[in-house]
Amino acid sequence: MPATSRPTVRSAITALAVTFAVALIPQAASAQAAGALAVSHKSPFNCGKTFYANNWTPTHNPAGSIDWQNYGSDAINGETVRATAAGTATFYNAGSTSYGRWVEIRHSDGTRTRYAHLATQVKSPGSSMTVSQGTVIGTVGSTGGSNAPHLHYEQRTSSGAMDTSPTVEGTTVSLGTKKALKSTNGCGGGSPTNPNTPESVCGSGFTVIDSAALTGGRVYLLYNSGNKNNCVVTLKTTSLGTATSVSAFLQPKGESKASDSGKFDYYAGPVKRDAAGQCVVWGGSVGSSTYTSPSEHCG
Repeated sequence: MPATSRPTVRSAITALAVTFAVALIPQAASAQAAGALAVSHKSPFNCGKTFYANNWTPTHNPAGSIDWQNYGSDAINGETVRATAAGTATFYNAGSTSYGRWVEIRHSDGTRTRYAHLATQVKSPGSSMTVSQGTVIGTVGSTGGSNAPHLHYEQRTSSGAMDTSPTVEGTTVSLGTKKALKSTNGCGGGSPTNPNTPESVCGSGFTVIDSAALTGGRVYLLYNSGNKNNCVVTLKTTSLGTATSVSAFLQPKGESKASDSGKFDYYAGPVKRDAAGQCVVWGGSVGSSTYTSPSEHCG
């Protein structure tokens, strides 16, 4: 289930001394010592957003990582986090220590990027997904060993060594420097897409058998022939990564209604009920746009 709230915004972030678990962090080394990064990286934020990229020293751990921080009056807390380059993303949760909620993306040349202290993630820990440059992977927060909301970001070589002078948006942020960078991520004119699918939300064995359009989303009815369960999920197509009102419901004939509603980043649901041989009423909403089906799918 997507997060229903965001952490409190703080107005400024100073240099943060973050202590990471040793098991997660190999010894830092420069890219020149272990092979230069070949993939081009954009800012991990929405198109047009400007934030400080702070590669501070001497106590930042690991050396060479960037803390993305507030810029001017624009607080970074709760901002949408996007993949800086295409690859395969894997999702983790270190709890109240180290990176907290974090994502590692392995890119086509074997290099990696890491995104830590996330408030929310688009997939559960242990999951993975293929991402394009600009795919939404979570939101900025302050989980793990963090003192205030920011995005901890790393670029690593294929051997796992740190690049201590990472390049983002064509600008090298050398060790000990702080630069304001404006994002061009997702500025190509295409609309952002929801990283979830009805099948990924409802789980293995479910297949879409019906759907209905909503303003700002779509509600889906799925069926699992193995366990005879129906599942309803409402996926947003607008305000992605921002918590807005969404709902989904399912009611087998003659039974009580099961529903899920609240302010969610990407979807409402899954709502599952055993409805073998029963007609069902199903539907959902995005904002003020609603859909309620007739009693149907009675087989």
